[in-house]
Amino acid sequence: MNHVVLLVFGPILIVIGILGFVIPERKAMTSGAAPYNLFHIAFGVLGTSIALTGSNGPIRAFVIGFGAIDLYQAVASRAALFPKRQFRWKPADDVLHVAVGAALVLIGVAGS
Repeated sequence: MNHVVLLVFGPILIVIGILGFVIPERKAMTSGAAPYNLFHIAFGVLGTSIALTGSNGPIRAFVIGFGAIDLYQAVASRAALFPKRQFRWKPADDVLHVAVGAALVLIGVAGS
C-alpha cells in the first residue's frame, strides 16, 4: 500500500511545486512562495525516486516522515515557527497539511 501511495504522491508533489510557480500567488488558494514550491519539487523527486526502488523500508519511512513533516507545517504555521516566513502558508495550506499529513502517517503505519 505504501508503495502505491508514494508512486502517486511523489509526482503529485512535483506537479504542485511546478504549479506554484505558474499560478500567480494572489490567485492561488495556497502559498506560491518559491521556497515552498522548491520544497514540493525536491520532496516529490525524492519520494518518486524512493518509490521506484521498490524497497519497503525506505518507502514506509518516507510516507510516515513526510506525513509528520506535513503535520509539523500545520503547527508551524499557527505557532509562527520555522519556516513560516519563507513558505508564507495560507489557511488552505494548513487544512491540506493536517489532512494529508494525518492520512500519510496512518497509511504508513497501517501499510507495514
